[in-house]
Amino acid sequence: MTRRKTFIALGAVAIAAILIWIIWGSAGNAPTDAPPPSQTASASIPSEIRLTDAQMQTAEIALATVEAGDAGELIVPGTVRAAPSAVARLDARANGVVARILKTLGDPVRRGETVALLESAEAATLAEQVASAAARAQQARAAYEREKRLFEANVTARQDLEAAQAALSVASAELTRARAAVQAAGVTRNGRSIAVTSPVGGRVTAAPAVLGSYVTAGTELFRVVDPSRLQIEAALSPADASKVAVGDVATISLPGGGQVDARVRSITPSVDLQTRASTAVLSLRSAPPGLQPDSFVEVRLTTEAASGSVLSVPADAVQDLNGQSIVFVRTNRGFRVAPVTTGQRSAGRVTILSGVTKGQQIASRNAFLIKAEIAKQGEGDE
Repeated sequence: MTRRKTFIALGAVAIAAILIWIIWGSAGNAPTDAPPPSQTASASIPSEIRLTDAQMQTAEIALATVEAGDAGELIVPGTVRAAPSAVARLDARANGVVARILKTLGDPVRRGETVALLESAEAATLAEQVASAAARAQQARAAYEREKRLFEANVTARQDLEAAQAALSVASAELTRARAAVQAAGVTRNGRSIAVTSPVGGRVTAAPAVLGSYVTAGTELFRVVDPSRLQIEAALSPADASKVAVGDVATISLPGGGQVDARVRSITPSVDLQTRASTAVLSLRSAPPGLQPDSFVEVRLTTEAASGSVLSVPADAVQDLNGQSIVFVRTNRGFRVAPVTTGQRSAGRVTILSGVTKGQQIASRNAFLIKAEIAKQGEGDE
């Protein structure tokens, strides 16, 4: 009886073990509702998106061409300056009193026109020197004429004639020097005043002269600028300066709106000690009315130093998908996803180091709509 009970207990244990093994094995092979983490994290990305021309037009997706050259447009600050030959500082050429002011701030000035008069003792001195030199020259000429007649009449020796001729040359040179000094100082005909004249035509931009004030030689009285001859000085960082070359074209955005074309005329070979920037001097194709010296403008430089092996595309053509930069290359049926390696970004363009070739058509404006379509298809597949 006892042995029988033992066999029955062992059989029950064996049957229970077999049932447990069957149940566990079935549970391990049964499908679960949750996919593995790796399947959740990654969605299938189609290699091509079909899109007709009509659909592109409806979505307003624009195409762009992969072009040679890097992101070759620089946006830098610029300052309007007068050309070196278009600005003149009118200083007092001698000590004196401001007797008359003929021009004031903003007035137009012709080249060589008198803008002020100074009463100066030096003017009288210079005028007296001219008169004395003229008198000595006249006397020397009379002596020379007399010696010449006597020599021709065989009355005097040749050396007397030569001495008279040398004295005349010295007197004439002294008169020329005195007249040059009077002209340089701007002495008027009456010999009492010095005229302040402008060497350039333009407008008076500064007029610190005060009527009746006593000024010394070298004091600034007026400043005249020709507004039709302006230039732009653009500040370039060391990195940007290496990309800009003489002859590069630029577009100047004016303070009041509008644009004007310019071209790089020169680039300073050194940097400013304070700003640590180089200066590119740009010549304007035409000076627009109302543009004032010392005003600030925005300069867009189109560089020509880009290598033909480097490509660039519009910035809106590059999209980010799962951490990878991509572009959408146009195909016969739509667009192909092309992973790319990007470089620098500048002024709305991105340099492409690899992934596309020159001349390919890619989606630019509203390219994000294609990316959204990829995400939608990925969700459907999942």
